Amino acid sequence: MNNPDIAFRPARAEDLPILAVWLARPHWREWWGAPEDELSMIRDMIEGRDPAEPYLIEMDGEPVGYIQSCRVADILDSGLGEDHPWLSSLPPEAVGIDLSLADGETLGRGLGSAALTLFLDHLYAQGHRIIVIDPAADNHRAIGAYRKAGFVAVPRVKDCPNDIHIMVHGPSNHHLIPTDNKTRLA
Repeated sequence: MNNPDIAFRPARAEDLPILAVWLARPHWREWWGAPEDELSMIRDMIEGRDPAEPYLIEMDGEPVGYIQSCRVADILDSGLGEDHPWLSSLPPEAVGIDLSLADGETLGRGLGSAALTLFLDHLYAQGHRIIVIDPAADNHRAIGAYRKAGFVAVPRVKDCPNDIHIMVHGPSNHHLIPTDNKTRLA
């Protein structure tokens, strides 16, 4: 991948139609929830009813993906973490992120890792020090991209289901995530 101009901008209400198209694509449907539900959650983020911060990933000025971030404490304080009890095992100052590229044809070409690395720089510049991501344990492509961006697997996190793979950015942060002492495949 040549050095594309990758940028992030906050998602806006006028982005919802393109996000609806992306959410309906097979590579999104495989890992995200029902498109209508996901779009509703993104709308809540845009309108301030959900503490997560949604962004579009742009390359050379064109939207090519979606990324969101949220502090664990904000998720727990909002009550949105009730379906994910394992979140309370994470440090409250940790920031969780999630992302997906718009076009399935761009997967595996380094765009996701490049965008993720730049977004991590953005989060670190804001003062965040613990950044986690939680791909599905069988989403090997995403796990590979996250490893390429510097994430490492965390041993089994308390109350986390086996189908979720918790990763933290930077091996020096690995010890900050409490575990239940069971091993997990990296």
